Amino acid sequence: MLITLGNPPSDAEIDAWHAVVSAAHIRDVPAAVPEPSRSETAGRLGVQPFDGREVHLAAVADDGSYEGVASLLLWTGPPHQHTAYLHKLVVDPGVRRGGVGARLWTAIRGLLAEEGRTSVSTRVELGGAGEAFVDSLGFVKVLPLTRYVLRVEPALAATAQLPLPEGLRFAHWTGAAPEALAGSLAEVHNVLVDAPGGDPAWRQPHWDATRVREAARLVEARGGLLITVAALDGSDAVVAYTEAVLHAPGDTRAAQGDTAVLPAHRGRGAARAVKRRLLDVLHEQHPGVRELSTSVADDNAPMLAVNASLGYRRERPAGLFAMKL
Repeated sequence: MLITLGNPPSDAEIDAWHAVVSAAHIRDVPAAVPEPSRSETAGRLGVQPFDGREVHLAAVADDGSYEGVASLLLWTGPPHQHTAYLHKLVVDPGVRRGGVGARLWTAIRGLLAEEGRTSVSTRVELGGAGEAFVDSLGFVKVLPLTRYVLRVEPALAATAQLPLPEGLRFAHWTGAAPEALAGSLAEVHNVLVDAPGGDPAWRQPHWDATRVREAARLVEARGGLLITVAALDGSDAVVAYTEAVLHAPGDTRAAQGDTAVLPAHRGRGAARAVKRRLLDVLHEQHPGVRELSTSVADDNAPMLAVNASLGYRRERPAGLFAMKL
């Protein structure tokens, strides 16, 4: 039987869902990668995104436990109401190869048709059950990625704090950007349009002050923390920034988010400086964070060079896959 989780889901639904993703994590992901916490699962299932609608499906066994789960993100804001993102499709390792994944995909495919979506994308680890499954459905790898990890304390010991170019200064905050900085932060977000994207159906949305603050509030509403380090110019406008996300305050591994620099300030070391400053902020304010993880497109040579200089090491390959409907 397939069900759609409540909005918001019950504690029992969250527990059953979390049992599946935890079992799959233990089976499919290297042991060094921390498991997602229940609070992270609860936040993701219980709080809808500000720019879309997520549908959560579960395949229920006779005893009430879940055999598989799937989350589909249907964007509602321009410019990508035509596409969707398959955030998760996971089958409990104990019941794989029994048709659970196929049943979940059939339901997802029906939702996509009902919504009139013309494409869908997803991100999976390479070399495992996920890649084999999306290959069987007809997804095509459109962007090869690699996941990298950085140990915070060794990186701090190995690299001194880097100065910003003349005329710039550091700023950092947790949560939504201060009102005075939100507009210029949005302008820097918008330069990400030139980052490797892979999926031809995806078009970078336009960021403004409202959107950057809504994105930060979503992280907080789901129980997490968004930490931002920025470089400001003489007029107190953001010209470069980097972010890290803690999905739960007690996480030992933070997710490195976007890093961007205005074109006029590129090539002067601003990206490397703000990313190095982020390590100091994490060490001072969140000493329990031992690692930063990130995914970088294999053809994003500038960011790969910055990360290598800070000590990021390759962890495992992944890929963005897409399907036209």
